[in-house]
Amino acid sequence: MSVTDTRPAGYRSALRVREFRAVFAAHLASILGVVVAEISLTVLVYRLTGSPLLSALTFALGFLPYLLGGTLLAGVADRYPVRRVLVGCDLVCAACAALMVLPGTPVAVLLALRCTMAFVAPLFQGARNASLPDVLGTGEPLVLGRSLLRMVAQSAQLVGFGLGGLLLVVVPARGALALTAAAFLGSALLLRFGTARRPARAAAGPRTGPLAGFRAVFGNRRLRALTLAFWLPSAFAAAPEALMAPYTDGIGAGTAALGLLMCALPAGTIAGELWAGSFLGPAARARIVRPLAAAGLLPLLGFALRPSPWPLAGLLFLAGLAHAYTIGLDRWYVDAVPDELRGQAMTLLSTGIMTLQGAAMALAGLAAETVPPHLVSAGAAALGTLCMLVLLGELKATEGDRKTRRG
Repeated sequence: MSVTDTRPAGYRSALRVREFRAVFAAHLASILGVVVAEISLTVLVYRLTGSPLLSALTFALGFLPYLLGGTLLAGVADRYPVRRVLVGCDLVCAACAALMVLPGTPVAVLLALRCTMAFVAPLFQGARNASLPDVLGTGEPLVLGRSLLRMVAQSAQLVGFGLGGLLLVVVPARGALALTAAAFLGSALLLRFGTARRPARAAAGPRTGPLAGFRAVFGNRRLRALTLAFWLPSAFAAAPEALMAPYTDGIGAGTAALGLLMCALPAGTIAGELWAGSFLGPAARARIVRPLAAAGLLPLLGFALRPSPWPLAGLLFLAGLAHAYTIGLDRWYVDAVPDELRGQAMTLLSTGIMTLQGAAMALAGLAAETVPPHLVSAGAAALGTLCMLVLLGELKATEGDRKTRRG
């Protein structure tokens, strides 16, 4: 199907590809492994130390090593065969989880093992995303396959922690970590025997430093604008999420309201991607990129009015729906990235999203020390909207670069 075709292909176009089904199943297994590891390790560290700080640090370690791993390991995604990279990352994570299961493992070692798992995560994600055009081609199945993988990650936020909590009712924390090791091992087996062996994309090229990929991506005007179009909305949307607990406390709402509000944005994101992927064709998805990217953060301006939980949940859901623009943006990004740079570009893409989300959460918390949380959240939405309008102007200016590359 050509990119000008207006007929929606549907997610079955991706799932019909046997190799992608293996990638999808491996992604599901590893995501569940990560979720179970996060909640189990948090509980285990708290029981061993009684320290809320160390327990919270366990969660933070899922973000902090991303920048270092994504920067130092980005070149590996193109330097070595992708299947070897993916299987290697899964085996590293399986080994880390298995070591966590051992009785008597010191807390410092547990945290170091969690850091190691987070350190290799951006390499795994970048290498897998870079391999999808080889698996699905560069047409409709590719963008829909990437959408499916994103929805699995979003769904983990909705149900993963709840299921993890139920699991810990019947299984000790170390036993749950054993399931994490099994999940990563299963992912490795699926990728090893369910995907084809392909040569490295840049094995014969000159070796470059760890920042070469960053310079290559940000030295290209269109690639820079596209990358920021992925990074910035998720970062500015993370600020209200980080302040949801103090916000609900400030309006006198309980923990049930907090759970509702924390689920509203990812639920909207899943619904938006399903709508765009199932009912819109390529041309329609390209047309919605600019309006949805420009307006996506506007519902969050409603924080300024300090709404009650249900109206705010509706606003958060609307903000999530606007995330549908990323499917069209994916198409532009794949068109813009040179094949030899694909692994590094995809690794940096996921690294930046996670790193900026963590930084935005920290900055929002710092700002909320002196400014009410509802105003910090509304201010982040206003600033993010202004940044996106400027960025969309830059994308418009680079439209000729896209047409030249296609030609």
